[in-house]
Amino acid sequence: MLLKKSFSIAGHRTSVALEAEFWTVLEQAAQRRGETLTAFVISVDAQRADERPLASALRVRALKEAAAGDH
Repeated sequence: MLLKKSFSIAGHRTSVALEAEFWTVLEQAAQRRGETLTAFVISVDAQRADERPLASALRVRALKEAAAGDH
């Protein structure tokens, strides 16, 4: 099941729908960095390639975070 969250990025509102498991990993990564989820999403958005949708970039980031946590 997809969970939709809304963020304000670069002065405009956007919504992202991800599975709950991805949101959990992303929220944990933000907490480890002492950031809000919004700040974390903004940083992922700033680093993604223009052709990659934000939802895809967040899923990839969550996978990287989960893999890093396994070590």
